[in-house]
Amino acid sequence: MEKSNYQVHPKENVYFLIKLFISIFIYGLIACAINNIIDKESYLTQPTIIISLLYGLLILLWLFFSAGIMAGHVKGNGIRITEKQFPEIYKLIEIQCNELDMEIPPLYVMQNGGVLNAFATRFVGRNYVVVYSDMFDLAHEDGLHELSFIIAHELGHIKRNHAFKKLALFPSFIIPFLGTAYSRACEYTCDNIATSLSPTGSLNGLMILAAGKRSYKQVDMEEYIRSAEDEWGFWKWFSEKVSSHPTLPNRIENIRYSIE
Repeated sequence: MEKSNYQVHPKENVYFLIKLFISIFIYGLIACAINNIIDKESYLTQPTIIISLLYGLLILLWLFFSAGIMAGHVKGNGIRITEKQFPEIYKLIEIQCNELDMEIPPLYVMQNGGVLNAFATRFVGRNYVVVYSDMFDLAHEDGLHELSFIIAHELGHIKRNHAFKKLALFPSFIIPFLGTAYSRACEYTCDNIATSLSPTGSLNGLMILAAGKRSYKQVDMEEYIRSAEDEWGFWKWFSEKVSSHPTLPNRIENIRYSIE
């Protein structure tokens, strides 16, 4: 089968390199601090360094246990998609993973109070994809293409190893707005990946996130984009800059550009 041909958003690589440089620099400072503790007897700076390292260790433990609890919650409450459980969806995922030249990760369906979304996560070297049940219901109505797009988007995060990169480059969070800018670029890339795998469901897949799994059919796409462009101002601009995701109109425009 022909492998998927997708475009990585150019800003993803730019922000990644910036985050990498900053993180390496901070890791170097930490290594120097540890070396200072080992090689020197400085009663003035040693307690401060030790306390700083302890705080860093506590942050790492908090991140580890938070991810572990999330993974445990998914395994304990979700329904895993297999060849026997939702076989039609599993076959769709199998095809997508083959096109992306990647192994099939564990995928789960979970109920979350009507939330229309999905996410990819990683814990102890293993990736997971979770699709909330209201989004999954589309497959049982008339939105198999839209669901395909949503799942492909999450597989894109795994293909690009976004979860690991964000964790490894965690020290770069000290630079304001850099982390969210990188995250938004990653979202654009995953939209491109999903569009390459499911072009038919791409635009409607995003419209579902805006209007819901039924009302999205009644939305005039051109009017939606036009009205969004009319709503301008500082707070709209700033809210996107501090968000991990681009606004839906911007994501739709990105997809329309890639389709054209």
